[in-house]
Amino acid sequence: MKLVLAAAVALAVAVPAAACNPHPSQAGLEAQLVCPTCHTPLDESSSPVAQQMKAYIRTRIAQGATDCQIEDELVGPPNNLGPAVLGVPATHGFDLLAWVLPLGGIGVAAVAIGFGAWVWSRNRAEDEAVASGLSPDLERRVDEELARFDA
Repeated sequence: MKLVLAAAVALAVAVPAAACNPHPSQAGLEAQLVCPTCHTPLDESSSPVAQQMKAYIRTRIAQGATDCQIEDELVGPPNNLGPAVLGVPATHGFDLLAWVLPLGGIGVAAVAIGFGAWVWSRNRAEDEAVASGLSPDLERRVDEELARFDA
């Protein structure tokens, strides 16, 4: 239940951050996109395709397009470069798994570690109770044997 709540909170925080920016910057968009030929961030690439993408972004910003419109146009028509140009997975559909699975994995790991620590501490307490529950006669014999080995 806590895991579902944590995932819902993470998505609720991520949705406003992913909203379209009506006044995108060239540098901001280039940092979010990936060159389809060399698979590096667009702002670090100098391939011919990257140069064309940068020119297209510059033109569309001058025309007043939002960052979402520019990204959609690069992924689909008229450019048809595909979703591989997006540096960050989408937050809807199947791509949502790229956001939820790591958070879920962290949650499951935390629960597993906590449970393991709890079990380990319970076993140690039982072992100590058994070890300290020796009869006085048996404790005397153990002390004698240990003293004999120390000598």
